[in-house]
Amino acid sequence: MLNEYQNRRKILLSKMDEGVAFIPSGSYKTRSNDTEYRFRQDSNFYYLSGFMESNALLVLIKLASGKSQEILFLQKNDDVAEMWNGKRVGLKAAKKILLLNKTFDIDTLEKVLPKLLMHHQNIYCDLFTKDEVMQKVHQIVQTTAQARNNTFLLRAQYQLPLYIERMRLIKSKHEITLIRKAVEITKKAHLAAMAAFKSKNNESEIHAVIDYIFASHGAVSDAYTSIVASGDNANTLHYVQNSDSLDKKDLVLIDAGCEYKMYASDITRVYPVDGRFSLAQKSLYNAVLYAQLKTIDAIKPGVTKSEIHQVCVDALTSEMLDLGILKGSFEEAISEKKYLKYFPHGTGHWMGIDVHDQNPYKEDNGDEIPFEEGMVMTIEPGLYISKDDMNIPKHYRGIGIRIEDDILVTADGYENLSIDIPKSIEEIERAMQVDLSNYL
Repeated sequence: MLNEYQNRRKILLSKMDEGVAFIPSGSYKTRSNDTEYRFRQDSNFYYLSGFMESNALLVLIKLASGKSQEILFLQKNDDVAEMWNGKRVGLKAAKKILLLNKTFDIDTLEKVLPKLLMHHQNIYCDLFTKDEVMQKVHQIVQTTAQARNNTFLLRAQYQLPLYIERMRLIKSKHEITLIRKAVEITKKAHLAAMAAFKSKNNESEIHAVIDYIFASHGAVSDAYTSIVASGDNANTLHYVQNSDSLDKKDLVLIDAGCEYKMYASDITRVYPVDGRFSLAQKSLYNAVLYAQLKTIDAIKPGVTKSEIHQVCVDALTSEMLDLGILKGSFEEAISEKKYLKYFPHGTGHWMGIDVHDQNPYKEDNGDEIPFEEGMVMTIEPGLYISKDDMNIPKHYRGIGIRIEDDILVTADGYENLSIDIPKSIEEIERAMQVDLSNYL
C-alpha cells in the first residue's frame, strides 16, 4: 500500500510545472477551552502520504529537468511529549516507511524552507487555507520572494487542491476494498438498529446502538454525524439532535455510515417504529424506492450526474402526481420545478476519503465530468412532507423518506456496494423481527 501513496505523489508531480508544492497535515480542533476533538487527518495529505500525525508538512519539489524530491517536515521524537500525547514515528523512521527523499524537524521550517525554494518560480498550495503551518509557509514564501536575491523568483501560485481532488475521483482497488469494508460495518449497524426498535424508546438509544456497532467492528468513528429522525424530524434534512421519544405510528429515517481506515460509507434507510409500514407509508416509501432503483439502473460510464438527476426527478415527479402530492400535468410540474418543494436536494454526491468527497463535478472548461470506472457516488432520492402542509392529504403529512446507497461505477455499468442492506418493505419488516442480541 505504501507504494500507492508514493505513486500518487509521482502522478501529482507529473502534473506540475517546475516548482514547490505544499500539503499540510490536519490539526487538532478545539472542542471547549483546553479540550480537543478526536484528531482526523487531512484528506489530501493522507491521500499522498498515508501519514497519520498532526503538525506535519509534505513538500514536493519538481526541477526544470523533471527530477523531483519528496520531503516531509514532521515532529521529532520527544520522550516528554510522547508520554502525554502518544508515540511519534520520528524523522528517521518516517523517511524509510513513507519512501521519502528527506525528512526535517517541523521546528526547522523557517531555516530550511528558504533553501528549498531556491531556483524555483512556481508555488502549489491551498491559497485559501487558515492552517497554522501553511500560514507560516506563506509568510516564508513572501519574505523570501521580497528578498529578491535572484535565487527565488516567484512567478505564479497555483491552487493545489484542484489537482489532488481530480486525482481522487477514480478509486484504486485498495480504496474500493476499504469502502466495501466501511459499507459492510454500516450494514451491521443498520441491521442492529432495525432490531433495536422492539426494545428502545428514544432516537438517542437507536443512535447509541449504531455507534456501538461501528466501534465494535473496527470503525473508530462515523463518517458524519448520524441522523436518527423520527416522524416529522425526518423533514429536517440535517436533523442531528437525535433526542426525541419514538412514537409507534411513526417512521424513523436513519442516515448513518461509518468511516473505516479513513474511508467513508453513507447509507440511509427508513424504518417503521412498530415494525410494520402503514398503507400511506408504503405508498410514499415505494415511490422513493422506485425512483432510486430507476436512477441507479441509469448509471454507467459516459453518463453524467445531471443526466441521472433528471431520471430521478422525472420518476419522483410522476410518482408524486399519481399520489396526489402534485397537481396538474407532468410537463408543468417539471418545467415549473414543482417537485422542488418535496425533493429539494441533489440525487447524490461523490464519496471516498470524505463522505462528500472533494472531487470536481466539472472540467476546467465547464463541461460536466462523465462517470468512469472506479468512481463512487451515492444515490439518495427523497420525499419530505411536512406535518403542517395542508395542501397534502392528511395521511401523508409528517413523513420524510430518503433511501441512499453507495454505487461503484464499473466498466459496463455499476455495482451497488450496499445491496445487502434491507431496502424493500418486505425485507425491512422481516429484519425488524430479529432479536437485537444477535448483533451485540
